[in-house]
Amino acid sequence: MEVKEATGRLGVLLPGMGAVATTLIAGVEAIKKGIAQPIGSITQMGNIHLNRKVGNNYPKIKDFVPLAGLGDLVFGGWDVYEENVYEAASRAKVLEPGTLFALKAELEAIKPMKAVFDKSYIKNLDGTHIKQADTKLALAKAVMDDILSFQETRGCDRLVIVWCGSTEKYTEVSDVHETLAAFEKGLKDNDPRIAPSMIYAYAALKLGVPFLNGAPNLTVDIPALLELAALTQTPIGGKDFKTGQTLMKTILAPGLQARALGVKGWFSTNILGNRDGYVLDEPDNFKTKEVSKLSVLEDILRPDLSPELYGELYHKIRINYYPPHGDNKEAWDNIDIFGWLGYSMQIKINFLCRDSILAAPLVLDLALFGDLAKRSGLSGVQEWLSFYFKSPQTSPGFRPEHDIFKQLTVLQNALRKLMGEEQVNPEGLTYAEEEITA
Repeated sequence: MEVKEATGRLGVLLPGMGAVATTLIAGVEAIKKGIAQPIGSITQMGNIHLNRKVGNNYPKIKDFVPLAGLGDLVFGGWDVYEENVYEAASRAKVLEPGTLFALKAELEAIKPMKAVFDKSYIKNLDGTHIKQADTKLALAKAVMDDILSFQETRGCDRLVIVWCGSTEKYTEVSDVHETLAAFEKGLKDNDPRIAPSMIYAYAALKLGVPFLNGAPNLTVDIPALLELAALTQTPIGGKDFKTGQTLMKTILAPGLQARALGVKGWFSTNILGNRDGYVLDEPDNFKTKEVSKLSVLEDILRPDLSPELYGELYHKIRINYYPPHGDNKEAWDNIDIFGWLGYSMQIKINFLCRDSILAAPLVLDLALFGDLAKRSGLSGVQEWLSFYFKSPQTSPGFRPEHDIFKQLTVLQNALRKLMGEEQVNPEGLTYAEEEITA
């Protein structure tokens, strides 16, 4: 498999330049200045085991595969508010003022383009920096114009788009999403079932730009855009960045399942005060997030295979908007488990996390890996990137993998295969090759 070198500049375009996106951009600028480290980024700090008898058996991933360097990244994007990145990051209050001030010149230079916005999909926001057009097709063409203009004016050799926007209201696949022809007709007819995120994804895929979805929206997880990705040979992936509470579930649940310990109930609640929390305060938007978060336990524990252990699992999730916490999410989990002879036990977790601090390195990795996939000739759903998502997108007919340890093995084996190395299991033993993408 031929992997093209990462020559030139990589444009990273971000729909939604709020807390997550601005934390990423400021972080990369801080790292480039040598005043911070890329902690939490697998591409920058992770190692990979190679089954070699000589040489370096544990190189850094960034030294093993040809990824774009941080110095070659050029950031841009869209937002419903016109604040530049310095202003938006200051308002988000994720990073310390002193850190932001040291990066002020670089951040002030990045200003968002006007966004595609539909209030019916995000009721709690009032977009003021938005595109106006007669049809959704015209909006899609406007986004394509933005992409091409950005590439030309910023001297980018390649592009990748990572959705960092808010969670849209809950949507299910309908006839307008079933085929590319139906979808394009829907764009012309202003079909209300086509969400803003789908318009961005359509524009990206038409131009052959990789698109990764960091929210639980359907977006690229519809037959029409799968069809378009295949036509333009473009990588896609999603959905919903795996950050706080769900990250803990994908670490702990595999351990309980591995020890054949039963789970009666798992109650999860969160308080969050940033823009994401405000958007999720609307029930229609919360449902989209809830569906994404609920699928994790059921897919890891598999009550259908072990009904005596997990058949009566009661799983409840709550998210509460609490402005005083800002971006500092607090998650509580109460887990009722049982062991030998059915005796009950409990696990309590109180995770005081920082939502955007956990999400920013995921965006960086997805941008770099999305670009790598494109340069490697991969297209369609990149299931090997499931490691980064709460609700991993899969090819039709396949179950998602939620166990974070298995996800990491799949990701690393994808990289090994791309570079012509033997694939290994978590213990370092070689095993048969498998396809890394659809």
